[in-house]
Amino acid sequence: MSDTNPETTPGTAPEPQNAAINPGSTVSLCIMSGKGGVGKTNLALNLGLCLRDMGHKLLLMDCDLGLANLDVLLGLTPEKNLQDLLGGGVEPADVLLHVEDGLDILPAASGVPELVEMDQNQRDALFESLTDLIKGYAFLLLDLGAGISGTVLALARMAQMRVVLVTPEPTSLTDGYAIIKVLNAKFGVRDFCVVVNQATAKEAQDTFQRLNMACKNFLGFELVHLGHIRLDRTLTQAVIAQTPLARFAPECPAIKDIRVLAERISHYREQNLEAISGRKALKEFLPGATARNP
Repeated sequence: MSDTNPETTPGTAPEPQNAAINPGSTVSLCIMSGKGGVGKTNLALNLGLCLRDMGHKLLLMDCDLGLANLDVLLGLTPEKNLQDLLGGGVEPADVLLHVEDGLDILPAASGVPELVEMDQNQRDALFESLTDLIKGYAFLLLDLGAGISGTVLALARMAQMRVVLVTPEPTSLTDGYAIIKVLNAKFGVRDFCVVVNQATAKEAQDTFQRLNMACKNFLGFELVHLGHIRLDRTLTQAVIAQTPLARFAPECPAIKDIRVLAERISHYREQNLEAISGRKALKEFLPGATARNP
């Protein structure tokens, strides 16, 4: 077990480094995977906290519609969720959960098939209702469900950055390639960042190279290796304690790796603010877009 930071009590948040770092527009970033159980929700939550600690204001949206668990990881019981928002008569601010200064979440629901099977009109109505709310954040993080359902593909298509999370397991790699292939075939999406979870640096590099080679040979484009996250047994303890790993053990190996990812993503936002300012945080994908390197 990794030691916690002696200056940070588990479960408490440090002050943001720079509360005024958020001028400009919102960047939408989705975290997705072809296979379930690879750590998407833990990455989304802890990446959001690391970006928040850097001074960015975050909205984390649980888009695993029907099997939501962001609130579970935080030990929260939302009174309302996205199902209520879709039902009408509820404002987005009524659904919003304040986690810490600089980090809010929009919780989804569990065991609700109609959320998983939303049609295009329902998705459009949902995000139209969130337009004004989203504007107040530097980042909108979308924690997508696993697989290639219509809702997952539609949300991944609209996001400005796409992070595909894989592990070195062959099934994860195969399913990760599948979601990239489907998004490319259906919508022409060609820009993806890859994070390898539960891996050493060498395992991560080997895993990325295999996935990248498949995309290069069969789809005609290359991926961006955003980074990797080491296997860290402390994560299990944090999940049981319903405390984000970034607060439970802020100096553990996995969080150090996630901070590196946060720094690269923050750099991407600052380097591309001018281009981002003319787009919606959730936009229709423009065919022919070139790969972006954070």
